[in-house]
Amino acid sequence: MSGTNLTVVERKAFIFNVQKYNIYDGPGVRTLIFFKGCPLRCKWCSNPEGLEKKYQVMLKRNLCVDCGACVSVCPVGIHSISKEQKHEVNRNIDCIGCRRCEEVCPQSAMTIVGEIKTVSELMKVIEEDRSFYELSGGGVTLGGGEVTMQAEFAANLLAACKQEGINTAIETCGYVKLETVLKIAEFTDLFLFDIKHMDSERHYQLTGVHNELILGNLKELLNRRFNVKVRMPLLKGINDSQEEIESVVKFLMPFRDFKNFKGIDLLPYHKLGVNKYEQLNKEYPIKGDPSLNKDELDMIESWVKKYDLPVQVIRH
Repeated sequence: MSGTNLTVVERKAFIFNVQKYNIYDGPGVRTLIFFKGCPLRCKWCSNPEGLEKKYQVMLKRNLCVDCGACVSVCPVGIHSISKEQKHEVNRNIDCIGCRRCEEVCPQSAMTIVGEIKTVSELMKVIEEDRSFYELSGGGVTLGGGEVTMQAEFAANLLAACKQEGINTAIETCGYVKLETVLKIAEFTDLFLFDIKHMDSERHYQLTGVHNELILGNLKELLNRRFNVKVRMPLLKGINDSQEEIESVVKFLMPFRDFKNFKGIDLLPYHKLGVNKYEQLNKEYPIKGDPSLNKDELDMIESWVKKYDLPVQVIRH
């Protein structure tokens, strides 16, 4: 019909961070986009602010002076001052993301985590660093949280990147229906696919889900000739035994000579996310320090190399 104006409504996604100049999550220099929401609850998660698909208040107690400026501006009553004159955040009330508390805080003690973004908004940010991608063989990586929880948006964003000739990768825990993975796979140059533990019951204890679906999806991606790099978070006393490592190797051996199998990244445990738990009023699930030293990491690397599988330790 002539003269009709059609308004195209873009898909939107819940994003909690965009990190530029990343060199750890895929080839070259990359822009890493963090999606909010995850079906797993890994005890060592370094991005607890990415677990829930909703706005969240992160409060740095060491900066807060309990002034109460946030109390008067919050439209839903999340903030209050206790009888002891201490600022409290009610986690049972959902934040609506208005950011008024963040704006009035004189100490910058608060951050509201979570933003609604469209494909075009993210593409504008991505395009800013095109020259870095071209010089380094880099591109865009979608992570989280878990990107497949917002799969339609992810597929749209990846397709937009491919249309612009930008290399694409996703980080995934693999806990998702195969049909959903395959929708995204069409526009994905590389999957960074986690193996956290081979024993299903132990996997459940550590992450809250069993691993049969995860391992099944990994096999499917490899057999369908999509490019996959396996990533193994390593924690002392949890998944660093020779038995566990060789169990992973045994699983991957049938794919050793596949051109689309891009090897294994070993990801040593780190404490970079510990302070975030306190800011969210959450208890950090890991007790003690399961870090591995250089000699221990070198030994684990040697166990994998013995089977002629490409492997490297990713040291931040």
